[in-house]
Amino acid sequence: MALFRKSDLNNIRMAKPKKHIEAVQLGLFESMGNDRRKYSTPLMIDLFAGVGGIRLGFEREGCKTVFTSEWDKHAQVTYEANYGDKPNGDITKVDEKDIPSFDILLAGFPCQPFSQAGLKQGLADTRGTLFFDVARIVNHHRPKVVFLENVKGFRNHDGGRTFQVIKTVLENMGYSVYSKVLNARDFGVPQNRERIYIIGLLGGIDYEFPTPPYTSVKLGDILEKKVDSKYTLSDALWEGHQRRKREHIEKGNGFGYSMFNHDSKYTSTISARYYKDGSEILVEQKGKNPRKLTPREAARLQGFPDTFKLASSDTQMYKQFGNSVAVPVIQALAKSILKKIDEIDPGKVRKKKVDVDEIKTESIKAAKSSGKKS
Repeated sequence: MALFRKSDLNNIRMAKPKKHIEAVQLGLFESMGNDRRKYSTPLMIDLFAGVGGIRLGFEREGCKTVFTSEWDKHAQVTYEANYGDKPNGDITKVDEKDIPSFDILLAGFPCQPFSQAGLKQGLADTRGTLFFDVARIVNHHRPKVVFLENVKGFRNHDGGRTFQVIKTVLENMGYSVYSKVLNARDFGVPQNRERIYIIGLLGGIDYEFPTPPYTSVKLGDILEKKVDSKYTLSDALWEGHQRRKREHIEKGNGFGYSMFNHDSKYTSTISARYYKDGSEILVEQKGKNPRKLTPREAARLQGFPDTFKLASSDTQMYKQFGNSVAVPVIQALAKSILKKIDEIDPGKVRKKKVDVDEIKTESIKAAKSSGKKS
């Protein structure tokens, strides 16, 4: 029996150390660590892990990772170099019964089907259906917390039906679901990066999202002092950028490269395609062509500390950081979640049986039907 009607599916912000850059990378972590939990260590699993940005934020608050999954071989190399364990591969081939018990599920599940840059097919896209692998794992283990991250546009995809499917699935499993769009630039990194965070707490637990610290930073705080000339755009590439921007202006749209300098309060969002030409974030250089960010600067732009090892090629590191998360945002969320986790008693929550496969089938049908009508 379906747990909800098909119609439901259709309606469905640091003290400064001696260098400001250190404050940007570490200050928020250190200040949060002073109030770290002193009791039980929450266990967590890291799905669609990428290079472990979400894991890093939660581990800074004292959590321990017992299982990881990431299919990209290059991201696996970077992940293992930094955390000491190689992620499992394709999550669709992992039996939920083989995953150790845990308290928190982390999943920055694939965003391409829901992003402005993608085809926006959502649950009708193969990658979109990966949420249901999250669901089957949650359905079996019923962890205290489910933590999901995706692009801002996810909330309104397919008229809100995709988001409602996920919310309804979690609620039917006994979770109170909260969601909010947060911007990385409000949490101490100079990047305009809006992402939606969906948090499920087992049982009727109240939750409030953290108030951003609105830390004052600028791009110059994370830029390296000495940069290899290979990151400077060639005359041909720079001319191409300028030509395309002129063409876009003539057509009346705002597309084209984006230029920033040391005094810029924030950049545009770094994406996985940054390795191609760096057009979304170019850095001014006096007397020469602009340049791309270096991989280390890309890491800093996402709040990763300089101790984080860049274990892959420049191309792969750009992809990996473009697909990752702003770590300070994650840590702020982790801190707020851990203040509530001990209120959750799984033994007092009635476990309703949920047929994930049936919901998946109906959801895909509804998504495809909606796509044909649009």
